Amino acid sequence: MCFRIRSHEIAGLAALGEPARRALYFYVVGRQEQVGRDEAARAVGVSRGLAGFHLDRLVEEGLLEASFRRLSGRAGPGAGRPAKLYRRSSRQIDVSLPQRSYELAARILAAAIAASEAPKARKALTRSARSIGKQIGAETRERAGSPSGRKGLLAGMVAALAANGYEPEPAAGEIRLRNCPFHALVSEHQEVVCGMNLALIEGVVEGLQLPAAKPVLALAPGMCCVCVELETK
Repeated sequence: MCFRIRSHEIAGLAALGEPARRALYFYVVGRQEQVGRDEAARAVGVSRGLAGFHLDRLVEEGLLEASFRRLSGRAGPGAGRPAKLYRRSSRQIDVSLPQRSYELAARILAAAIAASEAPKARKALTRSARSIGKQIGAETRERAGSPSGRKGLLAGMVAALAANGYEPEPAAGEIRLRNCPFHALVSEHQEVVCGMNLALIEGVVEGLQLPAAKPVLALAPGMCCVCVELETK
């Protein structure tokens, strides 16, 4: 049996093997706004020059994207040079040995559901997503122990969503999800994917027995289509 390894993807992952570079990468992707060299250097405790070297290497490997902007907000003579700012790349890297194509299978299944005129197909997807989410939530609640207060269950929900790639970010009265684990499918099958996301996270909340959390559709650029609203007491 033979298989082809996509060397550029392995090189991208290998770039994260250096500890300082890896720390810089995770700092940048953990920020909503673009990050400059000075901020990144302070955050991980390295010099500005070393931070710049590693950040530019991450750009070369396609893991980060860079742009230039004057931080002073001024223009013209005396405004200073534009700063180089870094943000998460839209590039997706998946490596498996031997090579698999789970994304292709997902695209085929999503296309079949989207093309189906039978309501049963969409309903079956919703039921399956909610059932799996409910199992995730129930297992999270069990690990948290019973009885577990609202604060502990919310922390469990955040951990469960993080473990499944949603990158949850608590905010005032809500939990925003900074990443869609199924992003590669969204451009072609947004309605199907967003419906599946909503049902899955509704199941997580149900399994946790956490009525204070309410998943809702909230489309926003660069974010998951679902946001979890929280009851404030």
